[in-house]
Amino acid sequence: MSNSSGKKLYLSPPHLNGDEINYISNAIESNWVAPLGPHVDAFEEEVSQYVGVNHAAALSSGTAALHLALKILGVKKGDHVFCSDLTFIASANAIRYLDAIPVFIDADPASWNMCPKALLKAFDSYSPKAVIVTDLYGQSANYEDLSEICNAHKIQLIEDAAESLGAEFQGRKCGSFGDMAILSFNGNKIITTSGGGMLLSNNKNYIEEAKKLSTQAREDAIHYEHNRVGYNYRLSNILAAIGRAQLKSLDDYVNKRRDIFNYYKNQLDNFDQIEFMPELENSISTRWLTVLRFQDFSYNDIKSLVEKFSLENIEAKPLWKPMHLQPVFKGLSFISSQDPDGFSGELFQQGICLPSGSALNTDEQGLIIEVIKNFLN
Repeated sequence: MSNSSGKKLYLSPPHLNGDEINYISNAIESNWVAPLGPHVDAFEEEVSQYVGVNHAAALSSGTAALHLALKILGVKKGDHVFCSDLTFIASANAIRYLDAIPVFIDADPASWNMCPKALLKAFDSYSPKAVIVTDLYGQSANYEDLSEICNAHKIQLIEDAAESLGAEFQGRKCGSFGDMAILSFNGNKIITTSGGGMLLSNNKNYIEEAKKLSTQAREDAIHYEHNRVGYNYRLSNILAAIGRAQLKSLDDYVNKRRDIFNYYKNQLDNFDQIEFMPELENSISTRWLTVLRFQDFSYNDIKSLVEKFSLENIEAKPLWKPMHLQPVFKGLSFISSQDPDGFSGELFQQGICLPSGSALNTDEQGLIIEVIKNFLN
């Protein structure tokens, strides 16, 4: 069997439900196409209700939300901020935007997210201004332990839920943990606005500050008055309209991605060297991406497998390269509760992300599974 259709199988392509055009048409007919407008207000309210928080600011990206969250907490040059090591670089870049210093915290074998033991160890050496915890690949971090540690040290926690909208931990939705949380609606996320993000909090002052800073910090005057530097970070009304249509399908997309994960797992479970990303007890992962590791592989093996997929017009990628191994962050601190490269380094050497879009069908999955089986055999 080979992928003879000519259709490329992507990791996580956009999945439109058909209702987006109606929302877009409404925005165009009302002439609200620029930043802000009624769809922005409604999108903020609908996401807030879904996640279970009181306030939200719709922004141009998840990275913008991270930047503003740190700015609101008063992070400045020379401050330390703890950050998940196994994550997309946006989490760490936002820290550097403010000339602050990231300290990278290793992953936990139980969740592949930030390790509570490593976080606790980091407090022995540093007094951070904030902690950014990433919910990786649709799986919630262990907020029971992580929040307890941050609260004990009186440090504010920012939840990077860019990859986990729709996931749950102990009956609460991801995006409801921490003092602030961020979401991403990039084109590859479980729902998309083409590009966009959101900052969430139960603290009304934080969100009011975010809305002001994200509109160039304009003061309340009939002319353009500015007492400080702001940013052009607000989401447009037309993109918010797309997000409102997408949000209606979120739970359905979560269920489809979980079905996709289960099909992969059922078909590959008999290979002893394969370990799928675990799901924490009392949690529900969206399985935004199906992620697995080959316990006897090296990075060269992963690279060879990715190349095999490419020959079949299938997109597959290694896991995020840990931040402490990125050349741009060379020399910065990495805290692990185990060996020098930690568990995150091990996952990068042995892990792979498989196509997981909510429109993927079982015939297409069969092609992907066959590549893996042939490679292992």
